[in-house]
Amino acid sequence: MENGKKDELKNFLEVLPSVEFCCVYGSALHPNNQDKSSMVDFILGVSDPRQWHSENLKLNRDHYASWMVHLGGAKLITEVADEIGVGVHFNPFITWNDKMLKYGVVRMHDLVQDILNWERFYLSGRLQKPVHILVDNLDIGNVNSANLRAALSAALLLLPSKFTEEDLYSKICSLSYMGDLRMLFAEDKNKVKKIVQGQFGLFHSMYRPILQDYEAKELLRFSSSDYQSNISQDCGLSVTRSLVRALPPLVRSKMGMKLGEEKLWSDSGRFLHEVIIGSREEAAKCMHKVLRRTVMISSARQAISGLLAAGGINATRYLASKVCKAWKS
Repeated sequence: MENGKKDELKNFLEVLPSVEFCCVYGSALHPNNQDKSSMVDFILGVSDPRQWHSENLKLNRDHYASWMVHLGGAKLITEVADEIGVGVHFNPFITWNDKMLKYGVVRMHDLVQDILNWERFYLSGRLQKPVHILVDNLDIGNVNSANLRAALSAALLLLPSKFTEEDLYSKICSLSYMGDLRMLFAEDKNKVKKIVQGQFGLFHSMYRPILQDYEAKELLRFSSSDYQSNISQDCGLSVTRSLVRALPPLVRSKMGMKLGEEKLWSDSGRFLHEVIIGSREEAAKCMHKVLRRTVMISSARQAISGLLAAGGINATRYLASKVCKAWKS
């Protein structure tokens, strides 16, 4: 992102209480996007959401649904996000400097847990795709490297022995949409393709270090060094086990409950629980089921929470825009 545009978006934070982390994403940031009316999406990480919303209500009361403000304020806003949703409260349709914005507020602890464990597989899925980080006081960009490696490994498990780089990024991008209820009726059916093609260079930059590492370990082979190289992978059991080990602990634990686990003595002198893998197809199918169920539950919870948080008019407006995109696709 150009520095001027980055600074402009960062200026929005001046009208809000301070945050520990901020990134922007969405179709408005695609390099080839010409739609100036596209909504710019922010994720804001804060240490104490209830305190943050309390301060923000004094500054930007009009950002919130009126019923939430009148019936419970910051306490209700936080409870709806935590108990009904997946820990994120969104304020959509915020007009600022002739731009339409939406921002989601999440507890930093919850953000880190989702990145490392895919507990909700909600914001972790978002951070597997290109984002522009504006504030990062706790070095989330570095923490997210484990999330990217896990996403790449999960995608490889679901891909055949030969594929293109675009196939790889499309599979990574689709992970967090598997089981997403919105994709059934309220999302653009070509969403993954548009995201990857619109930001191919950014995906390449994000995943290049991990791809180079996997190539050095002979897990992957590249036909060329250009942006559209063909890739081949070893689909043997040994490599499959390596890919499963790179998945988040919670995912491995759920897979182990289905496939069984064995204890192995590690070099560090500790017992490790390893998923018993009979075949690559079995491991891929099991992982797919685990991720799909996680996404389905999270998307349903967040959909309900989001509609409550947006209020009647904005909820109708937001849903209508999503359904419109789905019908056009």
